[in-house]
Amino acid sequence: MKEKDSERIVELRQLLNNHNYKYYVLSAPEISDFEYDQLMHELVQLESKYPEYADANSPTQRVGSDLNNEFKQVKHKYPMLSLGNTYNETEIRDFDLRVAKTLNTTYSYVCELKYDGASISLTYEKGNLKYAVTRGDGEKGDDVTNNVRTIGSIPLTLKGTNYPELFEIRGEVFLPHKGFEKLNKEREELGENTFANPRNAASGSLKIQNSSLVAKRPLDCYLYYLLGSELPTDSHFDNLQRCREWGFKIPTENKRCNSIEEVLKFIEFWDTNRRQLPYDIDGIVIKVDSIAQQEQLGFTAKSPRWAISYKFKAEQAATKLLSVDFQVGRTGAITPVANLEPVFLAGTTVKRASLHNEDIIVLHDLHLNDTVLVEKGGEIIPKIVGVNIDKRETDAKKVIFIDNCPECNTKLIRAEGEAAYYCPNEKGCSPQIKGKIIHFISRKAMNMDSLGEETIELLYSNKLIANISDLYTLTKEQLLPLERMAEKSANNIMNSIQQSKAVPFERLLFGIGIRHVGATVAKNLAKAFGSMEELSHASYESLIATEEIGEKIALSILDYFSDSENSILIEKLKLYGLQFETEKSELKSLNLKGLSIIASGKLEHFSREEIKTIIEAHGGKAVSSISKQTSYLLAGENIGPNKLSKAVELGIPIITEQDFIKMIES
Repeated sequence: MKEKDSERIVELRQLLNNHNYKYYVLSAPEISDFEYDQLMHELVQLESKYPEYADANSPTQRVGSDLNNEFKQVKHKYPMLSLGNTYNETEIRDFDLRVAKTLNTTYSYVCELKYDGASISLTYEKGNLKYAVTRGDGEKGDDVTNNVRTIGSIPLTLKGTNYPELFEIRGEVFLPHKGFEKLNKEREELGENTFANPRNAASGSLKIQNSSLVAKRPLDCYLYYLLGSELPTDSHFDNLQRCREWGFKIPTENKRCNSIEEVLKFIEFWDTNRRQLPYDIDGIVIKVDSIAQQEQLGFTAKSPRWAISYKFKAEQAATKLLSVDFQVGRTGAITPVANLEPVFLAGTTVKRASLHNEDIIVLHDLHLNDTVLVEKGGEIIPKIVGVNIDKRETDAKKVIFIDNCPECNTKLIRAEGEAAYYCPNEKGCSPQIKGKIIHFISRKAMNMDSLGEETIELLYSNKLIANISDLYTLTKEQLLPLERMAEKSANNIMNSIQQSKAVPFERLLFGIGIRHVGATVAKNLAKAFGSMEELSHASYESLIATEEIGEKIALSILDYFSDSENSILIEKLKLYGLQFETEKSELKSLNLKGLSIIASGKLEHFSREEIKTIIEAHGGKAVSSISKQTSYLLAGENIGPNKLSKAVELGIPIITEQDFIKMIES
């Protein structure tokens, strides 16, 4: 039986890897999502049954781990140098003249799109992904292998057999436009800051220290450069075609050019047609095709002499600044928004542009009716990048940031170290009140899917609700007289409100809208404190000892629970029957209650994924970094010297795995 299961594990891994390749690389899936999930479920079951067959490159590892890992630095075997930039035809021709002079023979170029994402270097050994490293400073970068394993278009195990035993391949991790928009929409719903552009989102995703969170982001990756001592051919272009056969996602837009005129035509074509691509590019990369000629041309201290990039000029448009609105967000943050004379820019008509905060207004010395230059940051978000002062009217009025809230007239405040102004009247400012209720009913919070922004606006304007607790006092009879409210809609709303009482504590905690407490922070707080009661009486020291909780979040939590009106609100929600505690089913004991434990090094009886769960199952807090609040350092084999020395320096007790087992079994 074990032998048959072992064979089935191998078979399932091959099947799933093949289906991943067809789905992510070829965009030609052969089976439904349901069938794929069934195969994955079977493999998960078998791997759980036989942990001795564990494989870091199994398709099951693409979901990531919820264990936080500090990134270790890895030295690049081949330095990751940056490319020199050119911005016009003359500079491209100068590059070609330098190449021709050095080589003094025939040569060809390969033209590639320059993806706007995060550079990555992948090392494969015997057909398996060994590690993935960021560019870093060019000499060394961060080991982000666990995060990269979650990206579906990157093969964990190669196809075929004709690849070198050890090689490196480089590429760009990026977010397609649709994925970027979806990610920002989700972050908006969660009350988290949105990303400015896809490049920042891709780069930031690679640096998340929790690979299970990375797995939820729709990252993609194109590979464009093969390195090693046993390359298949002398042609960079042909080597990439071989890489495609091994399962890598290689861009189809690449083109081999036999003259600089062909290169310039390629640049001209993509400067015009890049808007049709489903992702961002910011230029073209030109490389000498022959590997031998690349070696002959060599490197400067900063960049290769055999490659250069041509940077597209960001598309700009001139238009008039008609007025500036000041919007109040859910948290009270005031955002100035420029109203513009409509102008066509980068494929869309732009009428508004965010000015972010007062500093941007001051930077550009904005006046009404100014002729402003608008650019799409990251090709997505319109922003004002300049002003044509020569066209300014002599009597133009200067744009002045407001002193009082545009909704409730309360004096605005600006906290030290923050760029935004806030309206502090969170209990009496209508956009903040409605925003908090809309946040409370959202999918990631209480999930009252029969309610929406329009319905909340209707309920608020009819004085049926003034805060989130009022939702639980609504009756069907109050709803029916409202505009466009049928009996079925009223029933759905009442059912949705009733069902929300079963929503887990962590989502209620997120839903009540404590400033700086997003969905992930709420989950960590729920795990650490277990109940609203415990959290409301938490000390500053216990809060900052909790995973991902810093001074700003801790002070915000303390401030929230010290407010008498918030205390009354919490009591009302408790009376209405909402979930005020975490599920107790997984709690095995309280032996570790009040203890913060960090585990480091290889453990004999627990995997890296299991140890955190075990600590929490016995009432403790699993933390990812050492501080004065850490109770114990659980030291395994090959523990990092930095953690060990820091524990000694801070006087943190160091325990062995056997000590830990005794603690949880006592």
